Amino acid sequence: MKKALIIEDSDDIREGIVEMLDLAGYETFSAKNGKIGVELAIKHLPDIILCDIMMPELDGYGVLYLLQKNAQTMNIPFIFMTAKAERADMRKGMEMGADDYLTKPFDDVELFNAIESRLKKRSKPVGFKSAGGDSASLFESMKAKGKIRSFANKQIIYVEQDEPAHLYFVKKGQVKTYKRAKDGRELSSTLYSEGDFFGYESLCRSAPYAENAATLSDSELTLIAKADFMEYLLNHQEIANAFLGMLSGSVREKEEQMLRLAYFSVRKRVADALVQVAAKFGQPGSDTCTLKISRDDLAALVGTASETVSRMLADFKDEKLIEKSGNAIQILSIEKLKNVKQ
Repeated sequence: MKKALIIEDSDDIREGIVEMLDLAGYETFSAKNGKIGVELAIKHLPDIILCDIMMPELDGYGVLYLLQKNAQTMNIPFIFMTAKAERADMRKGMEMGADDYLTKPFDDVELFNAIESRLKKRSKPVGFKSAGGDSASLFESMKAKGKIRSFANKQIIYVEQDEPAHLYFVKKGQVKTYKRAKDGRELSSTLYSEGDFFGYESLCRSAPYAENAATLSDSELTLIAKADFMEYLLNHQEIANAFLGMLSGSVREKEEQMLRLAYFSVRKRVADALVQVAAKFGQPGSDTCTLKISRDDLAALVGTASETVSRMLADFKDEKLIEKSGNAIQILSIEKLKNVKQ
């Protein structure tokens, strides 16, 4: 039985689609907003996802972005459902990696044609081995070839210009990648948590590491040999598609980071960094979060001095956006931090 996830804030539309798919023999899951939809996608790993664009909590673009960053959900066919007035925005969705879109209102024939077309394309890879399983089992098989290693808090994993020998998977803990300037200052580029792969950019380019990697907490990492990773990458379409999506997401993240550094005030960048850390290390769907991150690590994410970060945190505390206790920062409202003005 194929599994379908429907993410739609309109009760009538959502229930109507669920009813049609139930009658057609699908196992259905439904969510009334994007945050719940992401949680259900990760939990149930559906065969296809239908998602509205304009929704509260988290819009369709946000749902697609988060699912493409997760190795387990990256390869799931994704169909946007859009009102006619939103059709001009569909180019953005397709550029982000959506597979198709349906214009509301649509009938049952259009719905089933779109779903079946995407499922057929997914089940017929061209020029790759089939492995006889889904992408999740392929990832598990690849990870099983690796060796698990323990790393202490703040331990270096690799340094810039090292020759890459492994793909890394975060089994437990937190990791950052960063650049170090000649004067010793750090600029963090990406955060990784449980379930993330990293180190694949240099492996795919057959080039030395362009940045450093270190742990932010005691961590367990799976080290997958370069030869094993390349064998799976070159022979399994599901793996290739997933890492292609991860590479695309990594480029997009770095572009957004450069734009923030160029155009955002320090106040806005500190607020955005707190939101970024909360999204990566906090509980999905919660508006509050307690973060354990040093001022130096937060400053490296923002691209400023730790003293400046401390001043901004004091201001946020006065504004009742956060509370502080040592290295712990309690965010009282993630939504309010998102809306901090320049």
